[in-house]
Amino acid sequence: MRRLTTALIAVALLAWPELDSVRASAGAHPAAGPETSAPTEPLVIVVNRSNPVDELSFAELRRIFLGNRSHWANGRRITLVMREPGEPERNTIIRDVCGMTEEQLNRHFLHGLFTGEILVSPKTLSSPTGVRKFIFNVPGAIGYLRIGDVDSTVKVLRIDEVNPDDKAYKLRVQTEPVSGN
Repeated sequence: MRRLTTALIAVALLAWPELDSVRASAGAHPAAGPETSAPTEPLVIVVNRSNPVDELSFAELRRIFLGNRSHWANGRRITLVMREPGEPERNTIIRDVCGMTEEQLNRHFLHGLFTGEILVSPKTLSSPTGVRKFIFNVPGAIGYLRIGDVDSTVKVLRIDEVNPDDKAYKLRVQTEPVSGN
């Protein structure tokens, strides 16, 4: 049964890069170039309110988003929540936290799931509301939201001892779509 599940996941992950290239050719991805020209807002890391973690280092965050860390310090399994491919928030996480492209991340998870080094692929959700609701209902969940999408149902984490409202906060996403379609 595990082999069948792994095979199905592998097929799904192999299809993602194809969908991504279709979106890119349709102009769904931000244009290459400096992102400082467009206004940005903090992209915050959020967890379930019952999670005892208040802060992560950038290195810990990277291990979590690459699936290399599977449990919180209290033993609870980490459930990673990501937005759909092509979303600016996801692109920011993949580029700035994982240091990869969408295709590289897909290959990373495919390889990790196949070898057993990664136990579970990320849960993909289409909206900020879906991310909030999922994290609210799953004690081990972690995800990301624009600061404007945060409400009291989730807890915002500090990254490298920096709060999202601080100018030194590293994770930022464009607030306006890049033109050129």
